[in-house]
Amino acid sequence: MFRDCARWQLVVFMCVGFMAAACSSNGAAVSPEVAPANQDDEYRLGTGDQLRITVFGHEDLSMEAVEVDSAGRLTLPLVGDLIVADRTLKDVEQMIVEALSPDYLTNPVVSAEVLEYRDFFIIGEVATPGPYPYRGKMTVITAVAMAGGFTYRADEDEFVISRSGQRIAAGKETLVLPGDVIEVAERFF
Repeated sequence: MFRDCARWQLVVFMCVGFMAAACSSNGAAVSPEVAPANQDDEYRLGTGDQLRITVFGHEDLSMEAVEVDSAGRLTLPLVGDLIVADRTLKDVEQMIVEALSPDYLTNPVVSAEVLEYRDFFIIGEVATPGPYPYRGKMTVITAVAMAGGFTYRADEDEFVISRSGQRIAAGKETLVLPGDVIEVAERFF
């Protein structure tokens, strides 16, 4: 029961934050176009992502299921703390290579891959708002289904995705990314 209470507190906190941001005077407007996720953009890491780091030929330096912490850091043997939030996997690989060479290894070969993506969130007029585990190539309508479907008050064609500090108007087939917050609007009639 405590877990459900904590989850609802998180949802309420997020809703209050979004309402405050929407009412602020800096005018962060919603983009008018329906924005499909750009397939060419490389995935940017964030808090909650779990990675596998492989240093080829050095099992003792490789790590399984290392999580990006709340400060956006990874802690690795010999390397220490690396700030990886908002970085690509290629960036992280390069950061580790630079940290290991030449003091520890000569020409290290490093691979980084995401084992588990951070949650996405859905709020508004769905049966069960809250955080949900991300699944690859999800659309807004898939996310709504995971949240138990629309409420009777939902505007089934009006969605907003908050992503990286931007608010984007979305459609049912817009791709969802890890960390996105999907808002399902209420209809007015």
